[in-house]
Amino acid sequence: MKNTKLKGIIAYPITPFDTNEKVDISLYKQLLERLIVSGSHAVAPLGSTGVMPYLNDEEKEAITEATVEQVKGRVPILAGVSNLTTERTIYHAKAAEKAGVDAVMIIPMSYWKLSDDEIVKHYDAVASKISIPIMAYNNPATAGIDMSPALLKRILEIPNVTMIKESTGDVQRMHYLKKEFGENAAFYNGSNPLALSAFAAGASGWCTAAPNLIPELNIALYNAVQENDFQEAQKLFYKQINLLRFIVEKGLPRAIKAGLTIQGIDGGHLRKPLEPLTERESSDLSSILNLISSN
Repeated sequence: MKNTKLKGIIAYPITPFDTNEKVDISLYKQLLERLIVSGSHAVAPLGSTGVMPYLNDEEKEAITEATVEQVKGRVPILAGVSNLTTERTIYHAKAAEKAGVDAVMIIPMSYWKLSDDEIVKHYDAVASKISIPIMAYNNPATAGIDMSPALLKRILEIPNVTMIKESTGDVQRMHYLKKEFGENAAFYNGSNPLALSAFAAGASGWCTAAPNLIPELNIALYNAVQENDFQEAQKLFYKQINLLRFIVEKGLPRAIKAGLTIQGIDGGHLRKPLEPLTERESSDLSSILNLISSN
């Protein structure tokens, strides 16, 4: 099980809504197809970009099932299944496995800060109920919990926890993970502005929403890294860094939807409390995208 790994550009689709704030499954499939045909190596529904916390149980299951139907085995699927309670996380993990996803991603969501023991038991309980691999997602900015390397080491002792998504923005943490775990576990970059540094630290892949807007650049960067062409990788990274920073600063769902609109692609609507980018923000995003396309 420890050898089960994802590699490359793992693209996050947005969850589009109609004018009544209902999930638009038909449009979702169209947007998902764009990510597949543009060359993404895997897709990851129900992440931050897919506004997973804003969806009810039925909507989450519908998105997962629609993903499996649309992908048709062409690329691996990493589905987000996180929830505040262990019981609901198990429920969604089992549903995702039954639907046919390849792996699930879990972030320790909490209202009160969880202890290390509580987090380990949470992952262990979910892992005991499914047989597919689990990616442990560390993102203190959204979860309010920073899983230390020592805690991650304990979590990785659980047989089917095989991957770590690291989103602290600390590249030294990534170097430590590579040094500490070597080939026994794969780690993935979840901090867009650190894409190049993360690959240099040994990341197996990059979990990102950017392929919704600039798939060719994202994939070209990964290919350059694989070919050990640092000069080309650096050039490609600098070309996209302003966009990577922008989408993180403005919020992934809002920024990606606005970017799709600028590119003439229907990205659907947002679900409140999320609001569209302001005119000024959209203008700034348009300038960034125009600069990328002109270079």
